[in-house]
Amino acid sequence: MNGQSFAFHEESSGFIAQTPHRVFALLDDHARLAAHMSKPSWRMGWATMQIIVEPGRPRGVGSHISLRGRVFGFRLRVDEEVTRYEPPSLKEWRTTAPPRLLVIGNYRMAFTTSPERDGTSLRVTIDYDSPTSFFSRILAALFGRVYARWCTRQMVSDAIHAGASTS
Repeated sequence: MNGQSFAFHEESSGFIAQTPHRVFALLDDHARLAAHMSKPSWRMGWATMQIIVEPGRPRGVGSHISLRGRVFGFRLRVDEEVTRYEPPSLKEWRTTAPPRLLVIGNYRMAFTTSPERDGTSLRVTIDYDSPTSFFSRILAALFGRVYARWCTRQMVSDAIHAGASTS
């Protein structure tokens, strides 16, 4: 995918009793997809991230998403761009510059949907590198995998709950 390999990979999957088109529509809203980052939790260091989506832009290839926040006095920043967009089965996005995060560096994320009997199978993946600063590399060794796994699981869980609430 896009030729870049990453050092680490995590993924989560689940089943949603909705059509692939409906599941894709739920997740295609990046504010909903990344909602877990806008709520304080210990995995986010009690920080929250503001999700900024280009107003009036389509959600397809080339769309930009930014996330901004603070944790423990550090400014966090991520800029992403959609790189693949194949409704209702695949959406992929990646960082466009080294992110300013504490436990992961550059990354590529994606979700895929597959029709199943009575619903849709959802898979969310993240491929990522360690951050570049010395301090963040130490934190990444301790918490990077935990954070990446939590992030994919949270996206699947949020989609399952959103799908259940629209039944």
